[in-house]
Amino acid sequence: MHHLDLNEQPGAPVTEMVDTTAPVTRGVPSVWGSVPQRNKNFTGRETLLADLRERLTGKVTAVLPHALHGLGGVGKTQLAIEYAYRYAEDYDLVWWVSADQQPLARSALAGLAPRLGLTGVAAGRLEDVVPAVLDALRTGRPYARWLLIFDNADQPETIRELIPQLIEGTTHSPGHVLVTSRNHRWESQADVVEVDVFDRDESLAFLKRRVPGIGTDDADRLAVELGDLPLALEQAGALQAETGMRVEDYLRLLAKEASKLLAENPPSDYPVPVAAAWALSVSRLSEQLPFAMDLLRRCAFFGPEPIPRDVFDRGRSVIDSPLRASLEDPILVSRAMRELGRYALARIDNRNKSVQVHRLIQRLIREELDEEQSAGMQREVHELLAAADPLDASDPANWPRYEELLAHVIPAEVVSSAHPRVRRLFSNMVQYLYETGDYTTCRQLVELAIDQWTADPGQDERDVLRMRALKTDVLWQLGHYSEAYNLRRPTLDRMRDTLGYEDEDTLIVTSGHGADLRVRGEFAAARDLDEDSLARHLRIFTAEHPRTFNIANNLAVDCGLNSEYRRARELDEKTYQDRLDFYGADDHPSVIFSLSAWARDMRQAGDYVAGRKTAEQAYQRYQVLLKSGGRRFTETHPWVLLAAKDLSVARRKAGEFESALDLGKEVHEKYERTYDKRHLDRLAAGMNLGNALRARDELEEAANVIMETVARYKESLAPSHPYVHGCALNLALVQRQLGEVAAARELLETSRAGLETSLGQTHHYSLTCVFNLANVHAELGDWERARQLDEEALAGLEKRLGQQHPHTIACAANLSLDLSALGKTEEAEQRQAEALQQYTAVLGPDHPDVQAAAAGRRVDFDFEPPPL
Repeated sequence: MHHLDLNEQPGAPVTEMVDTTAPVTRGVPSVWGSVPQRNKNFTGRETLLADLRERLTGKVTAVLPHALHGLGGVGKTQLAIEYAYRYAEDYDLVWWVSADQQPLARSALAGLAPRLGLTGVAAGRLEDVVPAVLDALRTGRPYARWLLIFDNADQPETIRELIPQLIEGTTHSPGHVLVTSRNHRWESQADVVEVDVFDRDESLAFLKRRVPGIGTDDADRLAVELGDLPLALEQAGALQAETGMRVEDYLRLLAKEASKLLAENPPSDYPVPVAAAWALSVSRLSEQLPFAMDLLRRCAFFGPEPIPRDVFDRGRSVIDSPLRASLEDPILVSRAMRELGRYALARIDNRNKSVQVHRLIQRLIREELDEEQSAGMQREVHELLAAADPLDASDPANWPRYEELLAHVIPAEVVSSAHPRVRRLFSNMVQYLYETGDYTTCRQLVELAIDQWTADPGQDERDVLRMRALKTDVLWQLGHYSEAYNLRRPTLDRMRDTLGYEDEDTLIVTSGHGADLRVRGEFAAARDLDEDSLARHLRIFTAEHPRTFNIANNLAVDCGLNSEYRRARELDEKTYQDRLDFYGADDHPSVIFSLSAWARDMRQAGDYVAGRKTAEQAYQRYQVLLKSGGRRFTETHPWVLLAAKDLSVARRKAGEFESALDLGKEVHEKYERTYDKRHLDRLAAGMNLGNALRARDELEEAANVIMETVARYKESLAPSHPYVHGCALNLALVQRQLGEVAAARELLETSRAGLETSLGQTHHYSLTCVFNLANVHAELGDWERARQLDEEALAGLEKRLGQQHPHTIACAANLSLDLSALGKTEEAEQRQAEALQQYTAVLGPDHPDVQAAAAGRRVDFDFEPPPL
């Protein structure tokens, strides 16, 4: 027999978990997550359980999930719960997913990552974590016997992408997927097990267990009138068990309520017995404790997931109704919760301090209210949710609370409110989704808010502008850079017109616009914008504010992109010190981030030795942070990966080719596993790997990696972007070493023209191209042209970078070879001696480039795309 306990929803998560590294033994699954509490009164349903078990473990396993299908109230969820407990020992992992809202389903699945030992995925990025989880399940590593249960998946398309797909060439999955749903469309997509009402014996057994002392005849009469529907039987059993009402009286009242319902408000997709039984329970509860009914009506406007009870406690001060006084009485609140549970109108979870109302009960309550009552109660629920807002979605400590609220923000239609506090909650929820990397859901909610708030004639334009700004951030993260620019530009203009240039929201969007300009290759414009923005930040926020630190960092990036390496170094050194003073710890993530940026500036300014040493410090500090066990940072967090990639570059520039390549391979593999193929940081890691392979003379592989990366840069950025031309320069270096000299020359000439058009002739990137073009002409034996190009590059590099920069010295050394080939021996020897002396002083005698120059070989230098 099956006992429904009112509610087909999952309870609070089970927090006691077994370490995934422990050996798997029979008995208790190593991972047991969020499965609702087992119903101690569950009996019957044996045929269904046996049928389900046979299908899930059959030799021929369906590609699609197995689905429990049936109308609301028949006990699909309770059957799934019983299956999980009864066959728990046959699984290493059992995981429950509430699937009626895609954001909740995605988040629940992402919660599996640490239980699967997936440390190599970016923390807080659902777009990356979910695929990694699905891949681990699909391949059966580390658990080959797993069970995923998707509860209330009424829209197949909502969870289709969350179901592990079969490995190509196999006929079955290592695990099982079970879905509960009311939707008939699952019949075309899954192996469906129909769940009907109880058979009569199950109904009788249930009622005898639920209502002590009830006779067989009375139980049979109740089962007949209630259509053997489990939810209706639970309602009836609870009322009679708690009140001692005679069956005759209950049936008389039931007939009256059913007739009334059919005459006045015939149900559409739920059975009459549910509504009739519910009406009787509500009537008795209203007589005994009206406040409990008031609470229940408010619960009807939350989502069907567990409602944290402290939502009512925190929100009592904002409620402007008679309910406020009752909420301030904790004894009365506790009694009301107890009564709701007694009459099976809500599921009370005292361990997790939550209350949960079945979706059918919620609908019945809402339908009995008039429009004015509904609007008022929905407004109160919005205010209760807003009062529970932690107010800072960027702090990971607040993410569990936002996860709880997310379950209700969408069903409660929070987006429809114009109240400032409620709008703030919705904005913070969108920010939370952005911070945790659920960009797909974030974009959906942003667009919903923009559409609804724009259509509201009384809307606050600031709210709409904030949403548009958030949308641009999401588009940027998704790699839609042109679309982000086209939205952010007019949004920024409107903010400046209506809010002013120095409004806090305007300044935030201004910072994002600087990134847009960098992606467009407009490096000088980005620098000018951020220069002005920094001055405004200093006036509005002062020098000791995280936002000021951020814009100072951005300006340093701009300076580097405009070949102003010394100023970039000065800015980042100051920002590092400012952040260190502000946060008071050298292991704070933002402090380490600035240290890594400072190291990059040292390298770009030509101080390879100090740059490598500082980059090592930043990398090691991140490693210590990772070992501290914090959830915020993993080995594939974008800051951690950026520091590792920059260290690989720094090692190579310092002449440590082997260790640079080892780290470059490791970093690139992590980027490939974690980020989209067009992600700019992933592409930069690919270019670093190609350059590291070339430095180790692994030319064929280097050519393949660089060629692929250049192609993807063209997809992600405009074909005319400086990075496309700079990376093409790297490809030309490999081509020349492979003997494809003519192709290298053509590519370098094209890149030179593109770089000089976008950045000018004196930009470091343009001069780098001229330098390498001289090497190509030398390879072709055109020494006069090589000399002209080397002299042109040398003059520009001395002015741009100074005489002690390794690039300047390398160019002087190469020029000495041109002069020697042209018969100008004396001048050549003098230049070579000077170059070697400077080279040795800057890099040391053992550096490969110094040794190459001493041996009379030409020196190359490549392009490393900095972060945008």
